[in-house]
Amino acid sequence: MNPNDHLQDMRKSYEKFTLNEEETGNDPILFFQKWFSIAEKEKTEEPNIMHLSTVSRDGQPSGRIVLLKGISNNRFLFFTNYDSRKGKELEENPKAALTFFWAGQERQVRIEGSVTKVSREESVDYFSKRPRISQLGAIASKQSSVVPDRNYLEQQLEHYEKEWEGKDLPTPEEWGGYALFPHMIEFWQGRKGRLHDRILFTRTEEGWRKERLSP
Repeated sequence: MNPNDHLQDMRKSYEKFTLNEEETGNDPILFFQKWFSIAEKEKTEEPNIMHLSTVSRDGQPSGRIVLLKGISNNRFLFFTNYDSRKGKELEENPKAALTFFWAGQERQVRIEGSVTKVSREESVDYFSKRPRISQLGAIASKQSSVVPDRNYLEQQLEHYEKEWEGKDLPTPEEWGGYALFPHMIEFWQGRKGRLHDRILFTRTEEGWRKERLSP
């Protein structure tokens, strides 16, 4: 028996929904919010999970899962440590891609665009609303840096818990938000026989151009 046969058995036929050009309208941000709301109402676990792809100066791509923390002025917002690998890569190459996948609706959304840091005021405001344990974690962890072991991290967390006990925690200078301004948004709806629906929006000087792609 081929050891990969079980992977073939995992194939699923997508037959829940369809997607047509009229349904998407002409504003992909509004349509994204519609799909997002549906994922929320159908109890999708953490519908704001997204795969963030960045590329280093030498062309090496890397990806990781982060959380969408809002849409403001047509920009997709997320927060992280600026000194992390993704932060350094965005400093070198301020372009990125986001991918959302909502299995319950057999849907994914692909977004590409340019990235800028949000204002310090926005970062501080968001940090102040995070759970205290998350604030402490952001202070204790120098994201992406090498540490000797797990115990070191636990000790760092304990140190800052004691240092800031009973006091408001400051927003680390190296921590803050990014905003991705999209120039491409693709909506993908799974269909039977792998004949998926794909509607692509591309930003132009005149506005958004909409096209259907072959699956």
